[in-house]
Amino acid sequence: MGSIVEPKHESNAKNTKPPGIQLVECTKKSKISFKSHQIIVLIVTFLAYTSYHAARKTTSIVKSALDPATPEDPTESGSFLQRSNALTWLLGSGWAPFNGANGTALLGDLDLAFLFVYAVGMFFSGHIGDRMNLRIFLTIGMIGTGLFTSLFGFGYWLNIHVFYYYLIVQMIAGLFQSTGWPSVVAVVGNWFGKSKRGLIMGIWNAHTSVGNITGSLTASYFLKYGWGWSMAVPGLMTAFVGVIVFMFLPVDPESVGVVKDEDEPGSFKKEMTEPLLSSVSDAEKNSPVGFLEAWRIPGVAPFAFCLFFAKLVAYTFLYWLPFYISHTAINGEFLSNEAAGNLSTLFDVGGVVGGILAGHISDRLDARAITAASFTYCAIPALYLYRCYGHLSMPVNIALMLVIGMFVNGPYALITTAVSADLGTHKSLKGNSKALATVTAIIDGTGSIGAAIGPVLTGYISTQGWGAVFNMLMVSAFVAGLFLTKLVVAEVTAKCQDSHGSPNVSTLRADSIEEV
Repeated sequence: MGSIVEPKHESNAKNTKPPGIQLVECTKKSKISFKSHQIIVLIVTFLAYTSYHAARKTTSIVKSALDPATPEDPTESGSFLQRSNALTWLLGSGWAPFNGANGTALLGDLDLAFLFVYAVGMFFSGHIGDRMNLRIFLTIGMIGTGLFTSLFGFGYWLNIHVFYYYLIVQMIAGLFQSTGWPSVVAVVGNWFGKSKRGLIMGIWNAHTSVGNITGSLTASYFLKYGWGWSMAVPGLMTAFVGVIVFMFLPVDPESVGVVKDEDEPGSFKKEMTEPLLSSVSDAEKNSPVGFLEAWRIPGVAPFAFCLFFAKLVAYTFLYWLPFYISHTAINGEFLSNEAAGNLSTLFDVGGVVGGILAGHISDRLDARAITAASFTYCAIPALYLYRCYGHLSMPVNIALMLVIGMFVNGPYALITTAVSADLGTHKSLKGNSKALATVTAIIDGTGSIGAAIGPVLTGYISTQGWGAVFNMLMVSAFVAGLFLTKLVVAEVTAKCQDSHGSPNVSTLRADSIEEV
């Protein structure tokens, strides 16, 4: 149930209220409640980032069509010539310049270019997002993403074989994609308090995996009509959702003229010490936090560097798993592009479970670092088992892929959602609500640098065999966990003091993290 803010704020609210919300309220002849706005926020931001990831996933599906490289058969059954002929029949002759001897490396370069620009753009996007209307900012990003994703596919119909065309298009697409994550996390953070944030955002973060699955299935389906369709269709879908964002996304309660009733069940009154609800002046609340100031927030740096390596692992799978599956015999048989793309979606199904599970566990334990580190370390044996035994049979491959998805995407989802929102409203900010996008951008931007490095390293390391790639991924997962060591120790210490009946456990926990 929501209430209308004081009349003096109504004119400002009308100026920033989305046109779709205005239309609904005119039709109903009544104001939309706070809870209804929350539902709208979750749905619209879910659709928005699902579209971002669907557009991002397409290049991993078309890789095998662009570069029909020699597959790897872990069973070593069959001659090199037989395997090569089989793949040529499945994939065709490829697409210049990616069908040459260095085709795999060129595809890795595209990933690097996209993700490097994405990572750098992320830092600027967070800074800009805290200083302008997030609905407009997100709309521009989505339409730009859709346009340049489609332009990559236009290379098929225009018969373009110049590498730099695809490189430049991918770089600009990466720049537009960088607008997405800081914006959607900031908007959700504006509407939801810390209570059950891990579970809510864990479920909400399923958009990452749903987007990957949607992108994989869509691109795989249209691949038979030509790889250009696999890029153009998801691109147009993203642009369309951008229009929905412009029409319906309420950035924060103030922008639509509603506030939460203080006496409403489930009220956040117990969180009055939280910065978003602290009693501070409007000037302090509306003053954006600087880039360096955001880095100094306790916990930001450890989680950012942890995400660097966690996202390196996650994005290597995002960009190379369909390629790896189509080039690796499962029970002695190679899968087609479409079948490999469809099978790879199970990694994201596991990711949905992992994100929800990690969020729920971290809420119950009140221990984000312990949860993230535990999932990261569990990913190491899962990666080893998939590499060694995933080729034995389809059921074994499916089961292990689900497990990997759960442990790889679990900490990635937790850090980029609940952790980012927690740190973006940290008590050290003294009530400043203009830090969410900046903090989110710092954490995910740092992670995105790792995401850029992983796929391009894979492009080069895979020439030495996929065993070397999996070794790199296992080392990366281990290092990711190490970066959370001090935070884990602080949380364990607080838990031990809690079990001994310490009267000021919450204060001790906060003090421990402050020291980190």
